[in-house]
Amino acid sequence: MKILLVDDEQLQLIRLEKACRAVIPSADYFIFTNPVKALEESEKTKFDVAFLDIEMPSIKGIQLAKKLKKNNPLLSVIFVTAYTDYALQAFNIHASGYITKPVNEAKIKEEIENLKNISPLPTTKKLQVKCFGNFEVFCKGEPVKFSYKKSKEVFAYLIDREGSAININELNAVLWEEDHPSYLRNLIADIQKTLKSLDCEDVFVKRHNECYIDVDKIDCDAYEYKKDNPNAVRLYRGEYMMQYSWPIFDE
Repeated sequence: MKILLVDDEQLQLIRLEKACRAVIPSADYFIFTNPVKALEESEKTKFDVAFLDIEMPSIKGIQLAKKLKKNNPLLSVIFVTAYTDYALQAFNIHASGYITKPVNEAKIKEEIENLKNISPLPTTKKLQVKCFGNFEVFCKGEPVKFSYKKSKEVFAYLIDREGSAININELNAVLWEEDHPSYLRNLIADIQKTLKSLDCEDVFVKRHNECYIDVDKIDCDAYEYKKDNPNAVRLYRGEYMMQYSWPIFDE
């Protein structure tokens, strides 16, 4: 495990390092009083966890966290600060933890244990959809395999629209920017056939010249995120349906 420690106050940094080493003695530590130097190091070192002071002169901890996450979206950020009024900002950039000074081993241990114990999202439905990272579909924990790659992308687009009915022409425009009506009909038929084989045909609804997903019939990490499920919030690392060019996650 590679751990980044950043605090512009040398004494506070020494205390933080001592507490961290007591809890995680086997980790590799990268320690900086200068946040700019820490940011430079992040361009060549992939950290697992970053403990960041918030009030620093050159770059504030919140801004540093955003820049670090651009270099490594999977980075777990834990803020260490004497101030309590930054909690909302920390939450908004999906920080993994928030420690108030003075730092001690117990606080460090609690945050590290929280990183290890993110509870899985509920799987109450037959079909589970994973949007964070690459888009994937599972049935009772097993990957769902469509006959065509584009079928999966059509299904992803419908998931992204969260149950809104989509006109076939819109699907054409978004996925190809030109008309492929016969091909699209084949993809829709493939989705229907695949879901029917899994006894999940009621998930996909087709009527006239439009189709949509019945969102009540699936478990989806992105939907749970928008319901403020804390485990879903912690699972999101800024990556959404990464294999496609069109998705924009409305946080």
